[in-house]
Amino acid sequence: MSAVITNAVISSKAVTQAPDFAPPLRFDSEEAFEAWCDEDVRAEYLNGEVIMHCPAGTLHEKSIHWLSTLLQLFIARDELGELFGSNTQMRLAVGRRRLPDLAFVAKERLDMVYPTYLDGAPDLVIEFVSEDSETRDWQEKFREYEAAGVEEYWVIDQMLKRMNFYALDEDQKYVLLETVDGKLFSKVLPGFWLKPEWFWQQPLPNVAAIAREIGIL
Repeated sequence: MSAVITNAVISSKAVTQAPDFAPPLRFDSEEAFEAWCDEDVRAEYLNGEVIMHCPAGTLHEKSIHWLSTLLQLFIARDELGELFGSNTQMRLAVGRRRLPDLAFVAKERLDMVYPTYLDGAPDLVIEFVSEDSETRDWQEKFREYEAAGVEEYWVIDQMLKRMNFYALDEDQKYVLLETVDGKLFSKVLPGFWLKPEWFWQQPLPNVAAIAREIGIL
């Protein structure tokens, strides 16, 4: 969930002098935004515009944690790289910083991991759609992540009971990965797969049982 906060444009100098003010509609530079946006602030930056993220719903958070647990187990088993959560910014281009729900960076690309953000396109980005992010996740971020070179993009929409995996083809365009026997298989994480139906269940299935079914444990 997110909201644009309205106020005046502010400079880097003003941020340094008064860090506890309400966020402006726009910052005059990416550096000013970074100086203002500390670890307690969840905000995105799009060519000067600040988009604040409101607290997520409980289902949203539980689903992220559930999937994160599976991915962490899978990634750690073979030391494939690192998984980052929804408090980690990724800088896809100059003046564009997003807060994905989950992002995976392969171990050979961990030099893109900086203390406060990811500098570049992760190998995999995952977004859980909320009521106010439907257009942003299905359309805006689809185009943005494709253009930035995010190798794989998963969109999980529990409201519509729709889950899509997209992967870049040889022309660097997203193509939809088809289900096989009711399963969606990752290309970035070979051997990892999910059944969309798991996300439509309430409560979510036992994560240890699913880890065994996938073959992680």
